[in-house]
Amino acid sequence: MSKISPSEDELKSALVALKIRYPTLGIAKTHALLLSTYEDWTVSEKRTRKVLQNEGLILDTPSPQAADAVYPSSRLIPDLDIPKWTPKVQVKYFDKRKGKGLVAAQEIAQGETIWKEDPFILAPEWSLYDLQASSAACGFCSTPLELSSPLTLPCPGASSSSQPHCPYRFCNRLCLSRSAKHHPLLCPSQNPGCAPLLKMIKDTQWMALHALAQCTSRVLLAGQRSHEEEDRDWKTVSGFAELGLEERFKYSFNESGSEPDRASWKKAHSAFIHAFRTPKSPSDQKSLARILKKPVNATIETGLFDYDGFLRGLGRMSLNLEAHGGLYTLHSHLNHSCTPNVSVRHNDRTSLSRISMIAKRAIAAGEELVVTYVNPELNVRRRRQELQAWGFGQCNCVRCIQEAKHLKPEEHGGMDDLESELKASLGVM
Repeated sequence: MSKISPSEDELKSALVALKIRYPTLGIAKTHALLLSTYEDWTVSEKRTRKVLQNEGLILDTPSPQAADAVYPSSRLIPDLDIPKWTPKVQVKYFDKRKGKGLVAAQEIAQGETIWKEDPFILAPEWSLYDLQASSAACGFCSTPLELSSPLTLPCPGASSSSQPHCPYRFCNRLCLSRSAKHHPLLCPSQNPGCAPLLKMIKDTQWMALHALAQCTSRVLLAGQRSHEEEDRDWKTVSGFAELGLEERFKYSFNESGSEPDRASWKKAHSAFIHAFRTPKSPSDQKSLARILKKPVNATIETGLFDYDGFLRGLGRMSLNLEAHGGLYTLHSHLNHSCTPNVSVRHNDRTSLSRISMIAKRAIAAGEELVVTYVNPELNVRRRRQELQAWGFGQCNCVRCIQEAKHLKPEEHGGMDDLESELKASLGVM
């Protein structure tokens, strides 16, 4: 069968469709996929490159000014045991700008469950938090409780009559046992000095502070059990993508006034120190000392409690928290695309906090796995604004490039103005 050379419009439409579906493929792989998809076509790789360039589907080399911008940092987690979740993915470090991500280790079918994951820590959304505080949801996994069930158990500290009452209850003995990884330091019965911090978290509904308190409690308690567990948990926390609050503040994310400001950061840091290091009253200090009997590693001490480390910790939480308040080790490796090939679902009947990663379409071996960080129903300008507010720069995924071509001039101007403001705030000319 003789092959035909497609018209420019035919070739452009085909390549745009392929890049929307497989946005991470390079020129050579896109060309090979084109020829395998349209077997009766003859197209040179040079022609494929030219069309991709003309359509803006190949990112330009970053300008010197762009290199000066501050982006979230990302590092690999040493000795990460990926097979305990799934053999279907591998961690890949792309570059300093993009950081790490996940790629498929094998072909993955549409609708396939790639892995399920329980949270490293859980800072549940406020409706569930209120249920936990009223003894109506499990204090570990957040699943609503049947109070008549004989399996539910109270917090062990709740039996102490001399301390504030802890309202937390647990699904069963397993959840109660697992809660020992983080709950004792956030229990008003066992550690009364944490009460002001918990009150501030609830009053402000500051999710990042809530998550950082849970994460800090887990790391400190790991150190009481073994040096190995402490080291493993701290490596995990340190490996989460990071953009400190001071750096994020430069992106003018707080124009709406909905986020805590610098004065709130300092108040939170003070409450944080009182909860985990130096409670105000001698009796609260004794209660904390009964829990933390071993000294904290000096590096971890600095990373958690120095003011700069505290702000970086808050930034880690904000960047990596899943929409419902969980911090998940493997999930946190997933990068963004406005045309994601993976969706995140909370549909496990045995644990509300467990997530399932589902393939939205067929994924080829070696292809990057991506989710969306923003509402995909938003228009391109809004999506780009939200991503820029987190320091990710302007999104130039295939979908954004294509949709931006159809914006009105004044809408383009709005994005240019926003980009100029961001550069000015960073001192970039």
